[in-house]
Parts: sequence; structure tokens; C-alpha cells
Amino acid sequence: MISTTNVSLRYGKRVLFEDVTVKFLPGNVYGLIGANGAGKSTFLKILSGEIEPNTGSVELPVGQRLAVLKQNQFAYDDQQVLATVIQGHQQLAAVMKEKDELYAKYDLGTATDADGERLGVLEGEFADMSGWDAEYQAAELLSGLGITEDKHQSLMSDLGASEKVRVLLAQALFGNPDVLLLDEPTNNLDAESVLWLENFLDSFENTVIVVSHDRHFLDAVCNYMADLDFSKITMYPGNYSFWYESSQLALRQRQEVNKKTEDKRKELEEFVRRFSANASKSKQATSRQKLLQKLTLEEIKPSSRRYPYIAFKPEREAGNQLLSVENVSKKVDGQFVLKNVSFSLDKGDKVAIVGRDDRAASLLFDILFGETKPDTGDYKWGTTITPSYFPKENSAYFQADNMNLVDWLRQYSVEKDESFVRGWLGRMLFSGEESQKKPNVLSGGEKVRCMLSKMMLESGNVLVLDDPTNHLDLESIQALNNGLKDFTGSLIFASHDLQFIETVANRIIELTPDGIIDRRMNYEEYLADENLKAQRQKMYQLA
Repeated sequence: MISTTNVSLRYGKRVLFEDVTVKFLPGNVYGLIGANGAGKSTFLKILSGEIEPNTGSVELPVGQRLAVLKQNQFAYDDQQVLATVIQGHQQLAAVMKEKDELYAKYDLGTATDADGERLGVLEGEFADMSGWDAEYQAAELLSGLGITEDKHQSLMSDLGASEKVRVLLAQALFGNPDVLLLDEPTNNLDAESVLWLENFLDSFENTVIVVSHDRHFLDAVCNYMADLDFSKITMYPGNYSFWYESSQLALRQRQEVNKKTEDKRKELEEFVRRFSANASKSKQATSRQKLLQKLTLEEIKPSSRRYPYIAFKPEREAGNQLLSVENVSKKVDGQFVLKNVSFSLDKGDKVAIVGRDDRAASLLFDILFGETKPDTGDYKWGTTITPSYFPKENSAYFQADNMNLVDWLRQYSVEKDESFVRGWLGRMLFSGEESQKKPNVLSGGEKVRCMLSKMMLESGNVLVLDDPTNHLDLESIQALNNGLKDFTGSLIFASHDLQFIETVANRIIELTPDGIIDRRMNYEEYLADENLKAQRQKMYQLA
């Protein structure tokens, strides 16, 4: 358990938290949500003791251990992978280190009677903390997160960025901490690792507080949402989808001023029944179901969040020939990243490009838009196609410092009238003075919203998007998700957001170093298919 009493934090005139008193209890997974800049990560740092609040206190019971997912990928570069994981239990790691130093004295013949007495104490502490199982438990965590056994004795500096993230996640999970703080734990994890983590947390008996933009993850693991809004934290039973839908319901009910209270209550009861019926059999879902059944009308409130308006409307309908890709291959540093990629895009296709190598989708998209050339193979767009591209790396679009956002967006608009462009920016949450910002000072999320505005103005009938949810807050992700579900043209995209893929894609193409797998099915079916699992494993092993 961990709790706060009257915690406040201000930076100048900006108030992040005001008298926040909240309690996080064992056996629950709390999703900490809030708009970008609300202070979610800062609140986790207050809980961990990294930041001191202006007022108030944090209470962690004596003897309980708190673990945090570290963000510095280079902090352990001089250590072995297995040892890095064990560092997650600092007391155990310190005992192991002191033990090794004392046994080294015995090897040198310099040990004293006091050293022997100290060793006896340490051995007792080591056993009490399950030290004899430490390496086995650490190895099990690493393997579950996709770090193979041959890398467990490697130095952290020898691992790639994605692998380092997994090791740091294993470090946070190691040793059964009483309180676990996870800030964006699914970043850089593939689908299998995310599902493994979901299963791990489903059986975790202690307290978890997680910040994530991954709605699938929040839905799968959370039984409470801790909503950071109006500088306060309010607890809501249920997962993210329930919170989102209930906040929208509360907003509609507030707007329907003539609707009777009894009608609103019946609407809530039906809403709760629908969500409870959809609950899976997991521990978290069962817990959520019991909580939802106790929810009252007074407990749900509309959010202060603002959602951008995202809608893609093709200027013309596509013909029958959209895109054909024939035997495209491309090596990077002598290794195949793309190999014999062949497919045709059909009308109505919404294709998710997936794979273990993040470079593969980006490389394919760059080839399709002439940014790079394949080693072999070719591609052809149909004559009726107006493709529109969202690249993962977009900084080249925002170098200018001699224009504001109105001028920037006007470049991509047929209609040049300033009021038209301002209106377009306003619906993407750039209103008033924000429309006068310089493009080169925008945040990552603001740049993404600008690029999406550009794409909407281009009115393409085939959209290609490379990880478009990166940098977006949950509100913008939800709006983009809805916009692409409603899009009447065809779509090719890559994303790390499982719910985004599941709810948008009707076709999955996996790029492996030994070819592709192409199936017309949703992502949940694709991941669950045992034959496809075996095929994928074989293709990665052959590479």
C-alpha cells in the first residue's frame, strides 16, 4: 500500500497538484491517466521520493519495498544483464555484494573472526530474501520478456535499446515488490512481450500504479483508473474503456438538461450491465465487475479533456488498382530487413504492418514514397490513387522559424483564407495564441497533430501511417483511432498500440527477415493462431 496526504506541487503560477489525498491498496492495478502535461510522471516521481512536493506527505508502510521502472537506458552499461535485474531488489543486491567481498577475504587468507560473524548474519538475510532463487527468478523474467538465455551474462552495453528497456522492466518486476510504479512499460515491447506482461500483472498480488498510452494494456490490467484532472486525483472503478465511455456518458447527460434523473439512472445501469457482461475471466476483470455493479450516478463525472476532431475524407474514389508490391528486398548492414515482400492492396483494405524489427515497416514505407530504393523488386501505385504519408520521423517538416502555424498549414491547403486555416487548427486544439507558435518549437504531440492536419487537407484515398500514435496523448489517440475506423478509403499503417491495430486493421502483414506472412484477419485472431505462431518462429529462426 502507498498513500498521499494533502500533496501539492506548483511550478511558479502553474499548479500541478492541489491537496491530493489518495490511497493505493494492495491487490489493485491503478491506471494513472490525465491530459499531456497534467503531471502523471511527476506524480510517480513524488511517490518514489525522487521529487519532494511543496506540501503534504507520502506514506509507505515500514518494511515495504517500492520498485520503479527506470528510464535511463545507459545507467547499467558496465553490468551484466542478470546482475542488472537483481539490482531491482537493492537490499538483496547489497547483501550479495558484501557477501562476495567477505568470501574474497577468505580466498586471500585475510578474513577475521568479525568477518565470519558478519557472514553468518548476511547468509541469514540472504536466505530470508530468497536469495538462492534470485538468479533463477531473474532469468525467468528476462526470458518472458524476450531476452534469450545466451544474453543473460552479456554486458548491458552490448544490448540494443529495445532489449535494454526489457531488462529494466524485468528489474522493476524482480523480487515481488510491495508497490510497483511503471511509467510507459509497454514502450518498445512487441505484442508477445506486452501480453506476457499483462499476464504477469494479472497474477501480481501487490500494488501497481501505471502510466501508459496503451489503451489495450490499461484495459487488460487495470481495475481502477486514477484520473488526474482539475489538479486532483479521482478514483474510478473499471478499466480505461469504461472510464472513457462513462465520462462521455456523463457529458451527454449533463448536456441533456431536460432528461429526468430516473432516466439517467436507468441509462447508467444499462451501461454498467453492458460493460460487466463483456468482462473476461481474468482476476482484474472479475474485480472490476464487482466494483462496477456498485457504481452510482453521482460517481461519474465528465472530464475536462479536449479531443481533437480527426476525419479523413478522400477527394475521389479509388479505382480497382491501388498498389502492387513485387519481390521488394532491402538489406541494412548486410542483413535482410525486407525480403521478397510481395502484396497487392485492395479496396477496403486496412493493413497493419507488424514485425519484430521496427526498421522494417519504416523502410518499406520510405520505399513506397521514393525516399529510398529497394535492392531488388519494384512497386506501382494505381493511376487513380492519391496517397498521403505520415512518416515516423517528421522533423524535416518543422525547421522553419520564419512562419507561424497558420502559415505552415496554409502551405498544404487549397483554400488559403486565414479564417479557414485557423478553423482547421482550432479543431486540432491549436486555438487563439497557439496558432501563432513557430513550427520549430512544437512538442512531439503537437507535431503529430499538425501532420495529421496536413494529411486531412491532402484528402488522400490511400493513407500510409508509420507509428502515428507515438507522442500522442490518450485523447488524441482515441480521436485518431475513431477517424481511421470511419475512413472509407484504404489504409496501410504500423503501430505499437495493440488496441489501435485490433480496432482498425482487417488485414495483417508481418515483415520477417525471411519473407512475409499475409492474413486477412484481425490482430487478436492473428496472435492467437497457433499455426501462425509456429510459422513466425520458424521464419525468424531461419533468418
